[in-house]
Amino acid sequence: MDRFRELSAFVAVVDAGSFVGAGEALRISKAAVSRCVQDLETRLGARLLQRTTRRLSLTEAGRAYYERARQLLADLDEADGAVGAVTGQPLGTLRINAPLSFGVLYLAPLWGEFLARYPGLELDISLSDRLVDLVDEGYDLAVRITRLQDSSLVSRQLASTRIVMCASPDYLARHGTPTRLADIADHAVIAYSYAHGGDVWRFAGPDGVDEEVVTRPRIRANNGDTCRAAALAGQGIVMQPTFLVGDDLAAGRLQRVLPDYAGVSVGIHAVYPSRKHLSLKVRVLLDYLAEAFATVPWAECEGVERERARTPGP
Repeated sequence: MDRFRELSAFVAVVDAGSFVGAGEALRISKAAVSRCVQDLETRLGARLLQRTTRRLSLTEAGRAYYERARQLLADLDEADGAVGAVTGQPLGTLRINAPLSFGVLYLAPLWGEFLARYPGLELDISLSDRLVDLVDEGYDLAVRITRLQDSSLVSRQLASTRIVMCASPDYLARHGTPTRLADIADHAVIAYSYAHGGDVWRFAGPDGVDEEVVTRPRIRANNGDTCRAAALAGQGIVMQPTFLVGDDLAAGRLQRVLPDYAGVSVGIHAVYPSRKHLSLKVRVLLDYLAEAFATVPWAECEGVERERARTPGP
């Protein structure tokens, strides 16, 4: 058992890049992680990690040991899954990655029921808008909101969402409502750091021809909730998905800007590494997520917002 604990701690340190991160992943203290790695190095009679005040790096011995150790842990997880396949009950830990805002708003409420259905499973959830490498970072599944291009991954579309351009009524009253796409260049915008295309916003115009405008971000953030909050506070024009701003559009807290310019529709996908045999634990998670997102609340919000746009003003 001690050797397994040492192995798990060492792999967690390398994956997290720090003893603190490893402790958080394993739900033990930083001191306990450090002790496990020290015990492992003492038992092996070799230094596995080079430690400095700024970073950790693997020694040559550590690199070789990490590859084998990680494979051993993966094999053990697959062994648990094989038992689950025989008994019909999935077993083991599911490592899941998802975007922060979507993970908090729409995934977090699902996990209680999922674990109640499958008591033999445990969840290790990481929320980040950064595009993770599922294989290198050891994730079983990730939720991605994008147009998928990575052919090395297998995906299942759960839903879709439209990226829309909007601003608060207060901002538009103070700075004017754009009437042409070129007008956006003269407005303050709130930019999402991971947006495809960067500061160049692209749309399908009213005549179906693709058009673009170079924006001047006043605020740049790597999280959609931060962008939304800034837009609600009247700080500029934002491009965000309807799953995040749909309620605001329906309630009038935000208004579409240039509604004739269609933002892109992107899929919400569950992606997982390409494997010949899909584990039972991943299969039940995929089915559960597909069931949960068979209908989505923001689709109704989009419909309400479109109806508001068609309704003549007083």
